[in-house]
Amino acid sequence: MRMTVIGCSGSFPGPQSPASCYLVQAEDPDGRTWSIVLDLGNGALGVLQRHLALDALDAVLLSHLHPDHCLDVCGLYVTRKYAPSRGADDGRLPVHGPRGVERRMAEAYGGGEGSALAGQLDYREWEARRPVRIGPFTVTPVPVNHPVEAYGLRVEADGQALAYSGDTDSCPELSELFAGATLVLADSAFVDGRDDTRDIHLTGSRAAAAAVEAGGVQRLMLTHIPSWNDPQVCRAQAASVWTGEVELAEPERTYPL
Repeated sequence: MRMTVIGCSGSFPGPQSPASCYLVQAEDPDGRTWSIVLDLGNGALGVLQRHLALDALDAVLLSHLHPDHCLDVCGLYVTRKYAPSRGADDGRLPVHGPRGVERRMAEAYGGGEGSALAGQLDYREWEARRPVRIGPFTVTPVPVNHPVEAYGLRVEADGQALAYSGDTDSCPELSELFAGATLVLADSAFVDGRDDTRDIHLTGSRAAAAAVEAGGVQRLMLTHIPSWNDPQVCRAQAASVWTGEVELAEPERTYPL
């Protein structure tokens, strides 16, 4: 299993990165490569095309329905509906998300065509802690602490586990999500000493504390850092708690697990 950072800017696209999107790939026993994306935030669809033919995408997995995590599903619909190479029998692409995902994406697209998205996209709503199988992947959605219905996503394949926090603040469920993970990909949008509002985002130190409390985490990587943050401050705050290396997600870099 490997993860390519398509976009890791927090809350909106930054000057060097789109908003949230992570391409995860693995091979099945027959050698077929499966490709899924965790979130498809604004700006991500363009960069994704540098790493994957869009018709090779097997599923979209949305942690929640804020624009910086889902808005480019609208553009993905256009590629599936109108690309000249598309065939009538190419089928619908699974899009997993929280309750109301179909309505949310129709509203985002707008106009009379919004309701037509379901003709190309097979919407499936998460059930908390109910695993979903996609090729070699087992994906488990775990509820997390954000102002809207939101999930952390635990992706397992090849004996490895990627734990993606999505957007969250500290909560007991992070131990469930992170426990024994090969790599924790953690929200670090807030900064200790600056952002006092709770129940929205983690800081570097709170992300690290959740990984320590979960136990067995091998790697900690901070992501969802908005352009007004100094990533080195986020890293330093995490390093005050985490004893190993604190990694920062880098756009268009591939990380083997």
